[in-house]
Amino acid sequence: MSFDRINDIAASGMAAQRLRVQLIAANIANSETTRTEDGGPFKKKEAVFQVMPMGTNSNGQPFTGVRVAEVATSKDPFISKFDPTHPDANPEGVVMYPNVNPVEEMVNLTEASRAFEANVAVVRAVRAMTLSAQDLLRVT
Repeated sequence: MSFDRINDIAASGMAAQRLRVQLIAANIANSETTRTEDGGPFKKKEAVFQVMPMGTNSNGQPFTGVRVAEVATSKDPFISKFDPTHPDANPEGVVMYPNVNPVEEMVNLTEASRAFEANVAVVRAVRAMTLSAQDLLRVT
């Protein structure tokens, strides 16, 4: 497999993880948003990954990357809290908060960041191998 194809695969992973990080950041930023333009609390968003065919190698074996197939809205129930002083409280004094767990989102953020970093490490390793190969060609 060529170095360019390896970089393409790593780049697909980095792009997918970058979008995932953006969604997680939006989830955390809106974890207390009780009123949106659509009405009701903010709904958690999640990236749904899908295998992306990227061609075949010289032996006819397929190689794949990853892409975000869709941005799904969580169907988890909202969190209800009793707060009759809140402007969005219903007649019983209950406020519906987003279905976002900040602790879970921080774990997801760490995971996405590490996955992104792993793909960066692949790109750096390929670059180092390319430079080493060029050095070998210059010596001979």
